[in-house]
Amino acid sequence: MSDSLKLLRLGVNIDHVATLRNARGGAHPDPVAAAELAIKAGADGITAHLREDRRHIRDEDIAAIRKAIDVPLNFEMAATSEMVAIALKTKPNAACIVPERRTEVTTEGGLDVRGNLERANEVVRELLQNGIPVSMFIDPDPLQLEASAKIESPWVELHTGSFARAWPNPEMRDKEFSILKVGMDVGLSLGLQVNAGHGINYENVTGAKKLNKVTEFNIGHSIICRSIEHGLSEAVSTMRRLLNS
Repeated sequence: MSDSLKLLRLGVNIDHVATLRNARGGAHPDPVAAAELAIKAGADGITAHLREDRRHIRDEDIAAIRKAIDVPLNFEMAATSEMVAIALKTKPNAACIVPERRTEVTTEGGLDVRGNLERANEVVRELLQNGIPVSMFIDPDPLQLEASAKIESPWVELHTGSFARAWPNPEMRDKEFSILKVGMDVGLSLGLQVNAGHGINYENVTGAKKLNKVTEFNIGHSIICRSIEHGLSEAVSTMRRLLNS
């Protein structure tokens, strides 16, 4: 393994463990247990997004995860007064400001920091004053990076969704990678720590990790999917054994 790969941090997003739990109700699968398993397997941090509609992660999950884990909790949140209050109460290791639309299935693009500079600045200032580092989840647009630096956000997370969708097409893949690389380089030149994530899976990560100056990749859905596919055999065989004993 090269030195550059050793430096890449992995943040595991556990939102969709909660999605599965909420589909049936009850307590399982448990996002806290999932976070602990991820850490044991090598995750450097845990990411959880408390959406305004509580479609997956719930308030009590954030509090429980924060208490249970000994690695950084990255709290994804909208720039609302409600979410700021929850962040101030929970004291995550970091907060990432993301855009939200109730009609979207998942976060479909980066935050428009440039177009909402005043509000973004208010949120960043309040969180920083209370000891919570803040990142902006943005598209790899130099103007958005400049706006993020202007409000003194310590770091950004580049939205890699376009790159992920373009992966099957080599020409489009290269184009989107170039856009991401420019975003990474601009962010670094502005003194920002640069993270990245969204849509990264077990195929396109081979290309994404070539963004070798990115500090951390936040990856969730593909990891949860793989855990189901590759853990199903063990789960069924264990139940079979219990029934037969």
